[in-house]
Amino acid sequence: MRWLACELHTHTLHSDGSQTLEELVKGAVDLGFDAIALTDHNTMSGLIGKDEIEQKYELYIIPGMEWTTFYGHMVTIGLHEFADWRDVSREHIEKGIAAVHQHGGIAGIAHPFRIGSPACTGCFWKYDITDWSSMDYIEVWSGTFPSIRTDNHRAFDLWTQKLNEGCRIAATSGRDWHSQDMTNDPISVTYLGIEEEANMASHHTDRLIRSLREGRISVTMGPLLTLTLSVGEILYPLGSMIPATLPETLNTTQQLLAHIALDFSVRAGKWSLPEQPLRLVLYSNLGEEGHAEVIMQHNEHVLELEMPLSTNDGASPRRWIRAECWGTMQGAYVRIAFTNAIYWEEGGKPL
Repeated sequence: MRWLACELHTHTLHSDGSQTLEELVKGAVDLGFDAIALTDHNTMSGLIGKDEIEQKYELYIIPGMEWTTFYGHMVTIGLHEFADWRDVSREHIEKGIAAVHQHGGIAGIAHPFRIGSPACTGCFWKYDITDWSSMDYIEVWSGTFPSIRTDNHRAFDLWTQKLNEGCRIAATSGRDWHSQDMTNDPISVTYLGIEEEANMASHHTDRLIRSLREGRISVTMGPLLTLTLSVGEILYPLGSMIPATLPETLNTTQQLLAHIALDFSVRAGKWSLPEQPLRLVLYSNLGEEGHAEVIMQHNEHVLELEMPLSTNDGASPRRWIRAECWGTMQGAYVRIAFTNAIYWEEGGKPL
């Protein structure tokens, strides 16, 4: 699996940003990003010249648009054709989501609990969603140093609630990047894992969109955190589903193991953490399922650990699990990184 550093929420002067697409891309390259999604408000005109800028800076530009309405902002990514947002009412946002999907794109809620009108027109999410499985992702971290913001705490809790309800929904970060102003705040990165395919015919942006759709996602303000589950020789990466019926060849007494890794080599020189103990936590709909403390040292490149999981033979089945990394950043004890989920198919025998 190859992990690409992505910024999925950006703006240019084609909407309310103060930067050209080239200025945005140059700034992204300087910060160590591999890809960005351009998500101007209600327009895709900022993508003019995209191919030439991609080639010049060797950074992937994913086409997108932020649907900006009185009832909420929805980021649409990967559209190959325009999906009209203008007649989507508060009660029928799923009609708009379906149109995005029909045009090959994915849809996510932007900053759902940011202060709304009149300070920020429509920034607070008010659309009625009856089928949460139609929504592809929630932007749970918005802005710089996102893990200390109370509106992001609410967004993260909303994502967890939907996972607990059985939704298979992803979580991302988005800076909502409008200008090239300098900041000392930590910047979050959404890492998308793309498989190294033998057939490389599909474009990298298409593969990134597929990774986002399938939940091969890890979000961090520092090191890259990854999680893989294994039973015997069978591996389950982020976004995958552990099936209800396991292969007959599998020894049912084999233990379910969680493999957690922290890669400190990513975006070298673009972020910093003091040497400290870091707390790695496995969290699921059952609550905290395990934790370990690892000592971060600056000469370390990758820290790895293996953690067994319980057989989960209680009344409540395990539905999903993710990894989190906690530590001190700029004097605050915060969630530094988290992975997306690995899921259990309903009706599966306990592991």
